[in-house]
Amino acid sequence: QVQLIESGGGLVQAGGSLRLSCAASGRTFSSYAVGWFRQAPRKERELVAAINWSGGGTFYADSVKGRFTISRDNAKNTVSLQMNSLKPEDTAVYYCAAAAKHGGWALRGISEYDYWGQGTQVTVSS
Repeated sequence: QVQLIESGGGLVQAGGSLRLSCAASGRTFSSYAVGWFRQAPRKERELVAAINWSGGGTFYADSVKGRFTISRDNAKNTVSLQMNSLKPEDTAVYYCAAAAKHGGWALRGISEYDYWGQGTQVTVSS
């Protein structure tokens, strides 16, 4: 069993930066792929970025490519999402998720993720 806790959300002006962190419990977390998802009001949850177990494989949604960076520290059981040049359309609840299978891939499908955090709110004002 893995528990995920997100932190680092908040209110920021457009053009600003935030760094989200996902802290995990469980000895096997280092073998899991991890994804950051977001869900805006009245919209479906979407993948923002994903990373494989080693950190050597990553994926970014086109909407955040070049602005967001996902990274992980397996020694500390954490995965981070550095968000720069934030836009009002980035406003959403951001969720961290972990996949117990196929950890060698930066997984893109929401159904592939087994464990979810409670989410952290990110609000970008114009």
